[in-house]
Amino acid sequence: MSDRFVAILMGSDSDLPQMQPAIDTLAKFDIRTEVKVTSAHRTPQATHDYVTSAEERGCAVFIAGAGMAAHLAGAVAANTTKPVIGVPINASLEGLDALLATVQMPGGIPVATVAIGKAGAKNAAYLSAQILAIADTDLAERVKMERAESARAVEAKDAALQAKLAQ
Repeated sequence: MSDRFVAILMGSDSDLPQMQPAIDTLAKFDIRTEVKVTSAHRTPQATHDYVTSAEERGCAVFIAGAGMAAHLAGAVAANTTKPVIGVPINASLEGLDALLATVQMPGGIPVATVAIGKAGAKNAAYLSAQILAIADTDLAERVKMERAESARAVEAKDAALQAKLAQ
């Protein structure tokens, strides 16, 4: 395991259930994480300070989950040139407000945006692993193996369904 890590930021501790799949998925790949609650609006200086510090300490990718106004990913992206992945949290309007706030970044301050909620958190972790795998052949192989395992699981479910339908 290297000194590189992925920072997972949430606007509130109530976002943890939707962000947990990111934590779990990164752990499965043995990717070190730091998880923090910080707010683009309520603690802007602390957010800035954390992003700056994390980058200096080896953060390679930031994942930011936030709902409603969902400015956290943009606030992070404004303070780093490392990849930032935004996870819209379903806190109101079924997460559509967060999705739009996360995806509508001005040119030059990109935020990769994934699906709303748990699926998005999981995909943010996979995307982080793929980004890190660019410079890590062992991790790249583990990501490929995970993808193949996922395909086998779908094939097994189909085989079970076909057997059930044939009865």
